[in-house]
Amino acid sequence: MSELVLTTFDWVPDLPRGYVRDLRVRWALEEAGLPYRVASVPFGEREAAHFAHQPFGQVPWLTDGDLSIFESGAILLHLGAKSGALLPAEPRERSATVEWLFAALNSVEMASLPWSILIFSNVPKDTPAWERLDEFLNARLGHLEPVLAEREWLTESFSIADIFMSDVLRLVDRFDGLASYPACKTYVTRATARPAFKKAYADQMAHFAAAD
Repeated sequence: MSELVLTTFDWVPDLPRGYVRDLRVRWALEEAGLPYRVASVPFGEREAAHFAHQPFGQVPWLTDGDLSIFESGAILLHLGAKSGALLPAEPRERSATVEWLFAALNSVEMASLPWSILIFSNVPKDTPAWERLDEFLNARLGHLEPVLAEREWLTESFSIADIFMSDVLRLVDRFDGLASYPACKTYVTRATARPAFKKAYADQMAHFAAAD
């Protein structure tokens, strides 16, 4: 088996720690029981070699032998296919898992990320921009709430879709955005109680703290 190498930043400021997206990959690797090592690139000076792997200068990316994959969604689909632990082989369940993965990234995160950026930027909550994005996010959460109220995981068993959805919701919960959505909040609590998440989170925090 070829070596799996996860590349992330060598350091980030305190605010994004615990939320940098290499966490999603660490989590999946831990759930799947796949051995890997972590490499790092400078947070400040992003060189040509960085852009050769990640054209936007972001992290993470994963190398699997001579294959280099960027974007956390693509990485987790690769890992799911590689291990089988987080991506069902049965066609109907596999399709449902992929559907919910894209729902997390395209329907929920597209609302949660700009909402959180306004919070990070200290934009007043009585502005038209805030009100529009808050309404947009709450519409998405309102549709998701009854789904999560009826099931433990998005599909029959925990999958890469749950890694994405719970991580997207975790950022909203950081700013108390799930206060009116108890099923969503309980879902995040359930997902982040998993040993693989706890290890992935602790490892990311330790990685950045080591460079302080």
